[in-house]
Amino acid sequence: MSGHVAALFRHPVKGFTPEQLTQAALTPGQGLAFDRVYAVENGPSGFDAANPVWITKQKFTVLAAMARVACARTKFDDATGVFYASASGQPEFAGSLFSDEGREAFAQWLGRMLGEDAQGPLKVLESPDFRFMDHPKGHVSIINMASVRDLEAKIGAPIDPLRFRGNVYVEGWEPWIENSWEGRDLMLGFARATVFKPIVRCMATHVDPTTGKKDMDLVKALFDAYGHMNCGIYIHITHGGGLSVGDAVTAPEPKA
Repeated sequence: MSGHVAALFRHPVKGFTPEQLTQAALTPGQGLAFDRVYAVENGPSGFDAANPVWITKQKFTVLAAMARVACARTKFDDATGVFYASASGQPEFAGSLFSDEGREAFAQWLGRMLGEDAQGPLKVLESPDFRFMDHPKGHVSIINMASVRDLEAKIGAPIDPLRFRGNVYVEGWEPWIENSWEGRDLMLGFARATVFKPIVRCMATHVDPTTGKKDMDLVKALFDAYGHMNCGIYIHITHGGGLSVGDAVTAPEPKA
């Protein structure tokens, strides 16, 4: 069973606006370039940039902790490092996340935007070759669009797939078949990957990515409809290659 890439996204700053791509280079053992390479610490987290280790997303300004984050519209220029941000009632921001000064300036802008929602002090974190993923081994995420539509049918309401903040959105697979693929190999364009595990969902999916309001309890909806809280899978790239919108994403062969 072969699907195809319907959309590609990266999230340069964890928790903020997904950025749509037309193509990406997949590298063994890594995520997409500039995906979740920055995170904003919401009060002291214990993160050590010189010795980075995974810490829970609750330490950061993310949708699961504060829905208002979705009200910021952001964009990152990976060639220059300039990060753009805007929000209602706030002056527009532009500053380089490649510099200490730019990161501090964005933290100050974000603090003014979040107001009392932020525990603070806010600080933009980064460390070379480190990614602020929801799971310490969650390198690249895939969302099966048929699964999202099946959940829509169950709850009788439309669901914006961006609530799931995936990297690769696939059309052409059967609904929920991806939940049975742990440890199996698949092809993505010219790359090969191994399925790590299904993605267990959290309260971040409750937030409308446009309005910033919690308006849908998708964790409960998943459990009520299917007896699990999964939507999407994490994969590990084992053989690198290019991936573009429209490329085939070939499901694993059935087990013998």
